Amino acid sequence: MHRFANPNRFLKLANALLPWCAGLTMLSLAAGLYFALFASPPDYQQGETVRIMYVHVPAAWMALFVYACMAAASATALIWRHPVADLVAKSAAPIGAGFTIICLITGSLWGKPMWGTWWVWDARLTSVLILLFLYLGYIALVDGFDDPARGQRAAGILSLVGVVNLPIIKFSVDWWNTLHQPASVVRLAGPAIHPDMLWPLLSMAIGFKLFFITVLILRVRGEIAAAKVRNLQLSLAGH
Repeated sequence: MHRFANPNRFLKLANALLPWCAGLTMLSLAAGLYFALFASPPDYQQGETVRIMYVHVPAAWMALFVYACMAAASATALIWRHPVADLVAKSAAPIGAGFTIICLITGSLWGKPMWGTWWVWDARLTSVLILLFLYLGYIALVDGFDDPARGQRAAGILSLVGVVNLPIIKFSVDWWNTLHQPASVVRLAGPAIHPDMLWPLLSMAIGFKLFFITVLILRVRGEIAAAKVRNLQLSLAGH
């Protein structure tokens, strides 16, 4: 990873990947939405409302995945002083917060017809809400200091502390009595969901992940450009 500490080297790889990621994102999401909305059958209990699952579940997966990526990038920056890792963590945070908001909103829309309420303070919902606060806290901290290095360091420490919330979200349905059902896709015994619903779900999940990579590349490129402008301004001010 030290090879990509050089922003120019990182940009060379990112620029090569960007068009592929963008194209595959559109294909995956188009296929996923078509099969989710038109080709997959309604659920025998939930009816047509089950289609919310094709956005809600991938968004929930991405909320956890992006936070894990952000924390890993923060650890890399804190331990090895990797300059691009700081930018990756900073760029990932708003994307992860967006996925978490989508997860919470679609969960409420799904919960109302299924549970009869928009919100309950069960373990999973509460821990996902805490995840959103961790994202927002990171975003506030990273730009909350006059010295950008101090802000990155404080935000990085917060992201590492917040990692403890990820297994709580994942295993909350097993540890406590919640309204959420246990895992039905990632299981030792294999998926418990019918293939007609599984494949659209996986297609949407792949599309969401590719979307994250695409937007992350764009945001990191913007951060690198902004850093170059700041350095140039400081250089000119010094003269």
